[in-house]
Amino acid sequence: MEITYRVRGGIPLVGDVAVGGSKNAALPLLAGSILAQGETVLRNVPKLRDTLAMLRILEFLGAETSFEEGTVRIRADKVKSQPIPAEYVSALRGSIVLIGPLLARFGVAEMAYPGGCVLGKRPVGAHVEAFEQLGAEDMSTDDTLHLQGTLQPGHVILPEFSVTATESLVLAAALLPGTTRIDLAAAEPHVQEVERFVQKMGAKVEGIGAHTVTVHGKKPLTAVEFAVTSDYLEAGVLILAALITRGKLRIHNVDREHLLSFLDSLRRFGAVWKYDAAEQTLFIDGELSSLQSMSVRTNVFPGFPTDLQAPMGVAMTQAKGVSRMFERLFEGRLAYLYELEKMGAHVEILNAHQALIIGPTPLKGRTVASNDIRAGAAMVLAALCAEGETTITDVRYIERGYDRLDEKLRGLGAKIERIEA
Repeated sequence: MEITYRVRGGIPLVGDVAVGGSKNAALPLLAGSILAQGETVLRNVPKLRDTLAMLRILEFLGAETSFEEGTVRIRADKVKSQPIPAEYVSALRGSIVLIGPLLARFGVAEMAYPGGCVLGKRPVGAHVEAFEQLGAEDMSTDDTLHLQGTLQPGHVILPEFSVTATESLVLAAALLPGTTRIDLAAAEPHVQEVERFVQKMGAKVEGIGAHTVTVHGKKPLTAVEFAVTSDYLEAGVLILAALITRGKLRIHNVDREHLLSFLDSLRRFGAVWKYDAAEQTLFIDGELSSLQSMSVRTNVFPGFPTDLQAPMGVAMTQAKGVSRMFERLFEGRLAYLYELEKMGAHVEILNAHQALIIGPTPLKGRTVASNDIRAGAAMVLAALCAEGETTITDVRYIERGYDRLDEKLRGLGAKIERIEA
């Protein structure tokens, strides 16, 4: 089924909106349920293509699951480690976090290579190297990722700040009696959620949110109830939507600590916003904001999030002067700029990682494609501030990462229609 969005732009967004649960946190927490005895209950889980795909994998492995009104219940007592075919993992890069829990519990993890968005080279090498340092043997082939062996607690030095490798390691280490130290650990908010999750299950974690994390594992771990944190990436998109449509939004369930670099960039960008820490609410005033060109460099947390780079690139088209975007983490993440050019954006792509965006440029409604989850959100933003009507194709990418984004925007006054063909 092909899904498109039809958007009529030029309407300031006004009103209140609540940020949903974080997909990037929910996926490793779902995978971590394999480690626990009893019923794991996760609340505030977004109902997305990716979270549903992870539940299908867990059911394939033998778990009993239910999903109702944002609450997932999982019993993993009957789970068995068996090869996971491509039909389950080829469209879900996040399925790779299952490697750690399966290895820790069963001594073997085997699956077709996980897929997902095309964002340049995103190899599994960090995962393989990490678990080899804990005693696993790499038996992978050209078609299958296959690790096996009895893991032992120890010292792991990751070859890069890999979010999913860190999450998978933390999950595995939680079930290994003894102490495991992880250096060059990623520290993103969703990684911190995994660390808090295993700590609630009975492991002890030192260095939550740091780049060196120590996990004191235990066996067995106890199933727990846990609320998934709000999605700071969705919050960023909503903030930018208000900014570029010259609207006024009050956005609830925003954790400022997750967006420190992003919000500081907005301050330098000329955005007018105010945060209420007690209510976890951010008010953004696009009407009073005066956007000026700036330079952004993505980085590992707490730096500017790579997943907000494309939405920020759209905002730069509405700023006065020459802005510079430097994507430091992934290749292929500037492809959305070609779609923006179709809409009239003035862009100079310097190389695979750097581009100049010259503004302010009025955007015109066109038919554009959603190249990946975050580029899809960027196209929605471009459509909201463009003159005329925009059709966005390949919406399946957007709906892998954002829970009912079109509904939320309609509630704020946007003219956006979801069309199924």
